[in-house]
Amino acid sequence: MSVETLPEVDEKTKEKVKDAFEKGWNVIVWNDPVNLMNYVVFVFMRVLGFSKEKATQHMLEVHHQGKSVVATETREKAELYHQQIQAQGLKVTLEKTS
Repeated sequence: MSVETLPEVDEKTKEKVKDAFEKGWNVIVWNDPVNLMNYVVFVFMRVLGFSKEKATQHMLEVHHQGKSVVATETREKAELYHQQIQAQGLKVTLEKTS
């Protein structure tokens, strides 16, 4: 019976894997003069699965404070949300949490 050994994983790779699976990425939606408030609510409900109340709360935060952190997720899921929200015409960025 032969025994297989796995190759050593270097620290850089371990750190990349850890970053990819930690919920350490904020999805931030920014205020803009183009999109109507009810459309922003619609996008939050459609893309993020928010209830109407939660979507409205985040929309008002965007409107009054200029931005809202709508999700804190793994990098992969945050990037997916970023792409989907951006495709709907909203201004959105990602930010690594500290």
